[in-house]
Amino acid sequence: MTLNRRSFLSMTAIATTLAAATACGSSDSGSGSGSSANASASASDGAVVRDADADLVIWTDDVKAGALKDVAQKWGEEQGITVAVQSVASELQANFISANQAGNGPDILVAAHDWIGNLVQNGSISPVTLDSTATGNYQQVALDAVTYDGQTYGVPYCVETLALYTNKALTTVAEPATIEELAAAGQAAGTEAVLSLPVGEKGDAYHMQPLYTSGGGYLFGKNADGSLNPDDIGVGGEGSVAAAGKIGELGSQGVLKTSISDKNAISLFTEGKAPYLVSGPWALADIKAAGIDYGVTKIPGFEGMGEARAFAGVNAFYVAAGGKNKAFAETFVADVAKDSTIAEAMYAVNPLPPVQKDLVTTLEASDPDMVTFTELATSNADPMPSIPEMAAIWGPLGKAYANIVGGADPTSTIQSAGEEIKSALA
Repeated sequence: MTLNRRSFLSMTAIATTLAAATACGSSDSGSGSGSSANASASASDGAVVRDADADLVIWTDDVKAGALKDVAQKWGEEQGITVAVQSVASELQANFISANQAGNGPDILVAAHDWIGNLVQNGSISPVTLDSTATGNYQQVALDAVTYDGQTYGVPYCVETLALYTNKALTTVAEPATIEELAAAGQAAGTEAVLSLPVGEKGDAYHMQPLYTSGGGYLFGKNADGSLNPDDIGVGGEGSVAAAGKIGELGSQGVLKTSISDKNAISLFTEGKAPYLVSGPWALADIKAAGIDYGVTKIPGFEGMGEARAFAGVNAFYVAAGGKNKAFAETFVADVAKDSTIAEAMYAVNPLPPVQKDLVTTLEASDPDMVTFTELATSNADPMPSIPEMAAIWGPLGKAYANIVGGADPTSTIQSAGEEIKSALA
């Protein structure tokens, strides 16, 4: 089973709904035994509860719970303790914050790095310490992603980003150097779509990010120490206007279409209706099943403009600030960071691009596509902003993209989006 990109994006949107989050029940009874490593964390009344029978409790989503359960249980047996990996099917972030505040949450959370700002703001996670051996084994993008306000808050285990897939049977241009070259080759293919890049009727700021950055746009400026400055909003500024103009041209040429969304983008490619696809590692299973002669490479930028840089999303382990067994939690995450043993065991169940260098080396021969995604995340991507203010970006920017691709004036549309974002953050 592969992880869908939407599970990363939903993380940020949840930050805006915490006020309405379901309160965690006071019951301390769990839904599974301490050695049952993949129990649901929801009680019959809908409240989210900690497994009371386990010494160490880990909360995560269904996919990661399935990958973690066996290795966590084995680790617990080696330590002489019971471990429960509980899956929280919906509103994991909101339920974790509520449970942590109520004192009946888990000891460890496994989730995307762009939650960090909100979790820190709510006092839900504690900083962790990575020794020099561990930090030396991690890709820098992973370390950057879990660093917030100068402190390390998570232990990374995988990363994902976007790449350009090429159907080599439909075009001889396997690695276009520019978007313009891609557009020409895609049009020459004579297929239904030139580039299967999700735009959608409501917009998709995640998938459009490489084009936005290449055109000169940015989301947040940076402070002198390299941290993001939420008071410096780039949407609506000069660079974003230039990017919007280029995106508008692609819309008028039919290279980008609002009829292509994350619902049909991969299938258009696997069915031979598009020579190019912009997607992440979650598309690999379908592409391989289709038997396509494909290539994976970086997304090109506009001719004469900047590099196309996608978002990098990192999954990590976090120590709950209010966990009952913090010592066990700190020992477990230290073992995650120590080497790739735990990450490799999770990879065998749910393959995701690794962030530990020793695991990258191990997979170079057997799974080069995943290694390619790791390399792209390291060299051609930036960590998705983890500051809470990012929640205000997604909707207005995505809708602006959809409108621009649909024919709206690029300048006024992107400027209006910027004003909406600034108003929301005022």
